[in-house]
Amino acid sequence: MAVCVAVIAKENYPLYIRSVPTQNELKFHYTVHTSLDVVEEKVSAVGKALPDQRELYLGLLYPTEDYKVYGYVTNSKVKFVIVVDSSNTSLRDNEIRSMFRKLHSSFTDVMCNPFYNPGDTIQSKSFDSIVSAMMVQSS
Repeated sequence: MAVCVAVIAKENYPLYIRSVPTQNELKFHYTVHTSLDVVEEKVSAVGKALPDQRELYLGLLYPTEDYKVYGYVTNSKVKFVIVVDSSNTSLRDNEIRSMFRKLHSSFTDVMCNPFYNPGDTIQSKSFDSIVSAMMVQSS
């Protein structure tokens, strides 16, 4: 079950963060923020190993007692972070990849909107509905 979805700008400030149990929102902000260090590590390691970086999915960034944190980086260095409940063992790696692909596609639609200013927080109803569907679908 996805409990938090975040979109982080190239400069590491949040464009969008949504979490399911709203009473733990600050905890998820902290979790997403701490995961950025792991994302930067993985991106720099992959960049040195392969000059042609086509794999955007970073996989499991780190597990905690209650959650697993997954990461994805676009070609424009925008980061997606999905926090999943650790008790959900039925969620496979390809399902997480699929969630990131849907999120990336919806993010691209937001960026293509002529009324969206790049760098502003995302306030799109269609983007919200895709994220809501991912949180419900994975539960």
